[in-house]
Amino acid sequence: MIYRFTIISDEADDFVREIQIDPEATFFELHEAILKSVDYKADQMTSFFICDDDWEKEKEITLEEMDDNPEIDSWVMKETPLSELIEDEKQKLLYVFDYMTERCFFIELSEIITGKEIKAAKCTKKEGNPPKQTVDFEEMALTNSSMDLDENFYGDQDFDIEEFDPEGFEGLNGDTAGGSFEEDRL
Repeated sequence: MIYRFTIISDEADDFVREIQIDPEATFFELHEAILKSVDYKADQMTSFFICDDDWEKEKEITLEEMDDNPEIDSWVMKETPLSELIEDEKQKLLYVFDYMTERCFFIELSEIITGKEIKAAKCTKKEGNPPKQTVDFEEMALTNSSMDLDENFYGDQDFDIEEFDPEGFEGLNGDTAGGSFEEDRL
């Protein structure tokens, strides 16, 4: 049996990867296949999340053991076969590759191929360029500081104070038309 996963990104419209892998392979082997398919370094903390149909996170599979509480279920990539948590076509997963900014790939088990076997994971479709692996915060700060923050930034440049209904603002200028605070308390 072979699992065929389709991987997309919300950051790069033309980006698609397909990876075929044995269901008995571990999440770590899928992690390595993803990194290889996008030419990312293996120096970042990553996690898979099993998701429901609306991409809501349900179970996390971590790169390293994160929780030593025996009462809480935890899954580690090297110890968890794919088939333990993934059984059905259309199963959705998130692969968080940049923990600092929660950037991720959207993964779906697009096909279960029966009657065939595969020894090692392989990328069978490679389209488009992946997003950068990490965000450079200094570069982002420079980009954001050059934004044009003129009078149009906050709203309509045709704003006219005369359009406001003055009765809606009674009592704000110290007049008593709207009643005083003391009267309201009593």
